[in-house]
Amino acid sequence: MKRKKWKRRLLCIAAAAVLLIAGTVPAARAAQDPITVVNNLSDFMFSLIRAIGMILLGFGIVQVGLSLKSHDPSQRANGFLTLAGGLVITFAKEILNLITG
Repeated sequence: MKRKKWKRRLLCIAAAAVLLIAGTVPAARAAQDPITVVNNLSDFMFSLIRAIGMILLGFGIVQVGLSLKSHDPSQRANGFLTLAGGLVITFAKEILNLITG
């Protein structure tokens, strides 16, 4: 039992060390141009938002499919709303670029 605890602790320490080392290299390189840092952060955030939108799109498709199988109109409405929300979230960056010009 103690061996498992030590092994788990050692793996956590090793993972933390890898994350610390990997996190310092881009920060030192990006410190030269602050606009690049902001653009990279913006791209990263929008990629996370796009991933969440894709998950919602998939969940909406599944909900609509299940509602068609069970003939449940309220579930169908929720599925279409989830599908629409997933589309808006997935293409949020493009929508914002269209609005701002």
